[in-house]
Amino acid sequence: MQKRYVIGIDEAGRGPLAGPVSVGTACVPTDFDWSLIPGVNDSKKLTKAKREQIFKIAKRLEKEGKLQTKVSMVSATVIDRIGIVPSITKAMHRGLERITAPVSNVSVKLDGGLKAPEQYLEQETIIKGDSKEKVIGLASIMAKVTRDRYMVRKSAFSEFSVYMFDIHKGYGTKKHREAIAQNGLSIEHRKSYCKNIK
Repeated sequence: MQKRYVIGIDEAGRGPLAGPVSVGTACVPTDFDWSLIPGVNDSKKLTKAKREQIFKIAKRLEKEGKLQTKVSMVSATVIDRIGIVPSITKAMHRGLERITAPVSNVSVKLDGGLKAPEQYLEQETIIKGDSKEKVIGLASIMAKVTRDRYMVRKSAFSEFSVYMFDIHKGYGTKKHREAIAQNGLSIEHRKSYCKNIK
């Protein structure tokens, strides 16, 4: 009998004023032992240290061939050009293409309003799925850690340092809005999201 797999999909960074949107895809066998990654949950409910710990464990298990995780990001420029929903869809398709499990042996679980391509006949969209299904929770953690690391790396460049991306990760905090008002927008900003900032 062929092995069956379950794929979880979630995104991070739908709402920030700056930076990419990030879509995580996690694929595990249906009999995966979740005790190998203790504490998987909705990434927003975990501390930064716990997310980083789970990320590292997942990467180690991936090297051991026990699971697969992929994260695809779409830039602020593309978000401005095509919109956030098509950008998330684009990143999700890219992530799924990189998962090697055969489509016919896979069921897909997606968070919120996400929908997988139609060739995935067995798919389910679950509201608050990242806290109800561990495979979606893992996808959310991989997406968030990857995106947060990207924003921290960007903040080290002189042209971005005034925006303090390392602190707020591009979200619309008071300090971030003040920095935009003083310095204008960078190439990492979503212009379509920043129209009302004076």
